Amino acid sequence: MRVIRKYANRRLYDTQQSRYVTLEDLRCLIIEEAPFRVEDAKSGEDLTRTILLSIIIEQEQADSEAEVFSNDLLAQLIRVYDMTSPLPLSRYLEQGTQLMLEQQKRLQSQWKQAMRNTPLEFMRELAEENMRFWQNTLNQPGQSDEANDTPQTPEDSDIAAEQNGKAKNPNNKKDKQAKSD
Repeated sequence: MRVIRKYANRRLYDTQQSRYVTLEDLRCLIIEEAPFRVEDAKSGEDLTRTILLSIIIEQEQADSEAEVFSNDLLAQLIRVYDMTSPLPLSRYLEQGTQLMLEQQKRLQSQWKQAMRNTPLEFMRELAEENMRFWQNTLNQPGQSDEANDTPQTPEDSDIAAEQNGKAKNPNNKKDKQAKSD
């Protein structure tokens, strides 16, 4: 386990990397799930909880939109300390938070899997699928020729002629006569 020493001047020293660190550096270690212990440089007293609370305070003050603890929640937490027989709140909060984080990871994983790549890639694949469907539908062998012999519009006639390999010849008298009707 990585040991961080806190000196009287309030500086934090990472003994593993042999350098001074900030609360932000420790926050990154937490996100990376790297275990560490903060101890007083002189007495060796464990200060980890105090430093973790400092990190939370810094986070709460840094971005008011991302605040986790409302004033009401903080007041309720303070009241818990004053109860004659305190609730097992610590274990409940740990388990509830762990469950929430696991569900969030699972949801993000499922969303990434559903989108596979990017939304544009998803839309491109969907468009290609639709194109294949319509191409297969329009070019299906086995359609009866009688169904195609009665075109509904001049455009349908052109399409039917092209599919049958009989492109219209504009100089053909039958084609000219058919257009004038």
